[in-house]
Amino acid sequence: MPSPRWKRIVFKPSGEALAGDSGSGLDGPTLDLTAREIIAVREMGVDVTVVVGGGNFWRGRTGAMSGMDATQSDHIGMLGTVMNALALQDSLERHGQSTRVLSAIEMPRIAEPYIRRRAMRHLEKGRVVIFAAGTGNPFFTTDTAAALRAAEIDAEALLKGTHSGVDGVYSADPRRDPNAVKYDEIDYLDVMTKDLKVMDATAIAFCRDNEIPIVVFDMSSAGALQAILTGRKVGTIIHKGVPVQHARRHDDVAQLSQGE
Repeated sequence: MPSPRWKRIVFKPSGEALAGDSGSGLDGPTLDLTAREIIAVREMGVDVTVVVGGGNFWRGRTGAMSGMDATQSDHIGMLGTVMNALALQDSLERHGQSTRVLSAIEMPRIAEPYIRRRAMRHLEKGRVVIFAAGTGNPFFTTDTAAALRAAEIDAEALLKGTHSGVDGVYSADPRRDPNAVKYDEIDYLDVMTKDLKVMDATAIAFCRDNEIPIVVFDMSSAGALQAILTGRKVGTIIHKGVPVQHARRHDDVAQLSQGE
């Protein structure tokens, strides 16, 4: 097997991705598939950490818009990420992978508190580390939490898994716009100035400042994580100094996929 292009990563699956086709709650087969994908990457000798979203249980802004206090709403969302973290931990450990959940909100009966040195020690012992409860603060998304944790633990890349069938970064929503262009590579600044709905702008800026590449890909595609780590062109990579013309039309991408 080829050497992995990165030795330590943060994997950022959306909460909805763990819900399967329903989009809410948790789906056992999807959790098992995600666990197997993570274990396959661990077997390549890559240190894996995970920052899970909580959108399958709660969308914080939705709660705030319906009249709930925004801080209270975000705290509920953080608890949703803890539920996802515990479910993923269970799937990983049933497949034989030692795992630890570290929470930004202390809840010692079910998870360890987030301490950077402790997280690093778990990685040294070959464990998968799942970061729960975001940053522990309201008004910050789990995308920002993933970028922050990536910098703190010296991760070499942030891999963001989507769940909607969109397999990278496009100039527009390819499900609505047939002229949408897919970018194989794109610069952080282009993502922000073009207002491409990829990640929280704070997370993009943080990764840019810390020179952490981001790969956006469809996590429902079997073997995608391994393919990314072996250097294959999967999804879109966001990093510095990329000319914007590195792109393909969505219909060209579809034809290429059919040809493969």
